[in-house]
Amino acid sequence: MNLIEPQLAALATAKDLFLARYGLTELDVSAALAEIFRHRVDYADLYFQYARSESWSLEEGIVKSGSFDIEEGVGVRAVTGDKQAFSYSDDISRDALMAAARATRGIARHGAGRVRVGDNASTSGAASSTSASNLRATPRTTLYSPLDPLASIDPAEKIALLERLERMARARDPHVTHVMANLAGTYEVMMVAASSRFGGGATHGTNRELLAADVRPLVRLSVTVIAERDGRREQGYAGGGGRFGYAYFDDDMLAAYANEAVDQALVNLDARAAPAGPMTVVLGPGWPGVLLHEAIGHGLEGDFNRKGSSAFAGRIGERVAARGITIVDDGTLADRRGSLNVDDEGHATQCTVLIEDGILKGYMQDTLNARLMKTGVTGNGRRESYASLPMPRMTNTYMLNGTRDPGEIIASVKDGLYAVNFGGGQVDITNGKFVFSATEAYRIENGKVTYPVKGATLIGNGPDALTRVSMIGNDMALDAGVGVCGKEGQSVPVGLGQPTLRIDGITVGGTG
Repeated sequence: MNLIEPQLAALATAKDLFLARYGLTELDVSAALAEIFRHRVDYADLYFQYARSESWSLEEGIVKSGSFDIEEGVGVRAVTGDKQAFSYSDDISRDALMAAARATRGIARHGAGRVRVGDNASTSGAASSTSASNLRATPRTTLYSPLDPLASIDPAEKIALLERLERMARARDPHVTHVMANLAGTYEVMMVAASSRFGGGATHGTNRELLAADVRPLVRLSVTVIAERDGRREQGYAGGGGRFGYAYFDDDMLAAYANEAVDQALVNLDARAAPAGPMTVVLGPGWPGVLLHEAIGHGLEGDFNRKGSSAFAGRIGERVAARGITIVDDGTLADRRGSLNVDDEGHATQCTVLIEDGILKGYMQDTLNARLMKTGVTGNGRRESYASLPMPRMTNTYMLNGTRDPGEIIASVKDGLYAVNFGGGQVDITNGKFVFSATEAYRIENGKVTYPVKGATLIGNGPDALTRVSMIGNDMALDAGVGVCGKEGQSVPVGLGQPTLRIDGITVGGTG
């Protein structure tokens, strides 16, 4: 096997966890792949995963919940043409591995599908290998430390952290009546072994093998507050995280989260009913990029475009956005929530230009869709767990800076809306239509931000909205590190961002 491994320590950790601990060797992994290739397939992979997760919740000074989970297993996949066969097992042993390989081969012989393999599957007819694996290391700078955040501090310190956050939020303003804080962390180790008869210019029929591993820490802290005044109650939220340990959440960071959440709730206490109708909308930097992520980002994933179901399908090289708009998906940002040393198919992540100066340049690709679309993989093959099939997914998706000062952008608007924060939304990938609710927004009158509004909903079409961007700020910011993206029942951590944007002619649904 040719080794593509960004961090040799990660591979050593993965081998100890998935091979040595269960009495397996690299030869057993190769044998399982060889078993799948006894049937005519184009590609096969084994995805090993170990994940240990915890979550602590504090409400009104009381620990409301504390959970701890361990997930471990292997997923086995075979690809023939555009069909995928998949099986998985929570037992990592040679017997289970070979049983899963045979089950996957059997599914591939009869068509696509998936099955869970039992712990006591028979091993008769298992293939074996006596030749040594050909491993070759290709080092790469790591994007985050392979630490275990769950073990970095003890449970009492985790509770104390949440208690400090609650005290800070309550001390911020006497109108705060309720505080809820949550701390979560995950320590994940993955290893993928793959074999293919395609890709990278290899001769058809010649297997190319790959082995990669990654150790992925992930933490997240959030706070929700409720403020009440004169019988009116409003909510505020803040938080952040990334691929590092709990030490990131020092007192300065806790104070920033508490202030942001309380300020948002207090602003909404003073909010008036939002206006309705077409108007100029200014989106703030950072988290408002969730609209970009949902309304445009999903439409640039390879599977939707291969199937022709995206509004961007077949439009490579065409102008799809206003001049000055450049959007990238970048999985290589250090310590970011959406970053990965390697994706879940073992390919190094990269910075992929999707739209450049308004021109559509490409899509995010996994192995399957890249091959069928005759293009290169982009390191966007992601899966929720070993029991899930990979698919093209975003990592950190954001718009690059423009040249305008944010103050200049607001001053240019005579009558409009300034949206600073967003909550939930819905998008139709086939036509790009979206509906998003603003959780913090303000009225713009004669070039000035005047008063907060509540109940504002942005309604539009993603591809159309891209053409309506008339000013791009120079203040690009990424989100604080709380994003979770859902697709076909799978959730994965992501990042997003953008600079301040002026969009003309967006329909605002309001209550005023």
